[in-house]
Amino acid sequence: MSDEEPAGHKKDTAGRTFTVLLALAANLAVGLLKLVAGLISGSGALLSEAAHSVGDCTTEVLLLVALRRSDRPADRLHPFGYGKERYFWSLLAAGAIFVSGAAFSIYQGLHTIFGPPESTEELWINYPVLALAFILEGTSFLQALRKVRQQSRSQSRSIVSLFRAPEDPTTNSVAMEDAAALIGLALAGAGVGLHQLTGNALWDGFASILIGGLLLFVAYVLAHACQELLIGKQADPRLLRAIETRLEEEREIEDVVDLLTMLTGAGKVLVCVRADFADEVSAGQMEDACARIDEDLREKFPQIDEFFIQPVSSANPDVRERVVARYGRVLADE
Repeated sequence: MSDEEPAGHKKDTAGRTFTVLLALAANLAVGLLKLVAGLISGSGALLSEAAHSVGDCTTEVLLLVALRRSDRPADRLHPFGYGKERYFWSLLAAGAIFVSGAAFSIYQGLHTIFGPPESTEELWINYPVLALAFILEGTSFLQALRKVRQQSRSQSRSIVSLFRAPEDPTTNSVAMEDAAALIGLALAGAGVGLHQLTGNALWDGFASILIGGLLLFVAYVLAHACQELLIGKQADPRLLRAIETRLEEEREIEDVVDLLTMLTGAGKVLVCVRADFADEVSAGQMEDACARIDEDLREKFPQIDEFFIQPVSSANPDVRERVVARYGRVLADE
């Protein structure tokens, strides 16, 4: 395999990096604004939003590390490459959202509710800060959403499906963080407004707790997606069916007995096949067929990173038993 990455992959990585850098810049700016406004006004909701921005900044730094480290070429110690580093650092990013954002927001909300009453005189300063933060976060969100839509089109999947079962959590992480940030800003604005209107800091504290709950939800969704990818998730079932159909069209193959896939990184799939070759195929012909099939499949399915094929009889009871235990059915034709 060549050490040079395809131009399309480099462009895609550059696009993801720009998306994360834009989100980082936006969160740094709005985080400072929220912190200053929160300290001046004493608003628990604004301080919670400042913690939210700190969590997002930490997340973006971890995602940049993920993008850089996951693109290293395969070596002797890691023959399938470093693609799964993206999942590991994304999991740490989800933890950062929980620790630095959600926990502090819930604490700040409880402190505001049960602490001494806060003055409402300086609350006005929060409104221009929230408006500017909404513009910056919205710009970052639109860029992340554009990248998600590109992924959706390239994979022929809906955006909802992409968020539920991502193959690359980095762009999804930024999009979810920015969406949560926009909702959080709306909650903070409502809490501050009701606090100023009623003179009761309960609303401000309740908004902080809701922001903390929102961050907990985002952290859970991202962590769950990364967990499945780290454990070793199979490729899109549509890709499996397409590969199986293509293999059974080969004249040397009678049946596809077993088909195993695993995502080894963003846009990288490991494929292992057990196939029943026709009895009249000689050893030399089988070698030539395997080389041709490898080349054909890689050309038709660019996401295939490594491909292995093993000849096996479709009547082998041990193999059939393992396939049934895994998929609930026999892949080979009866």
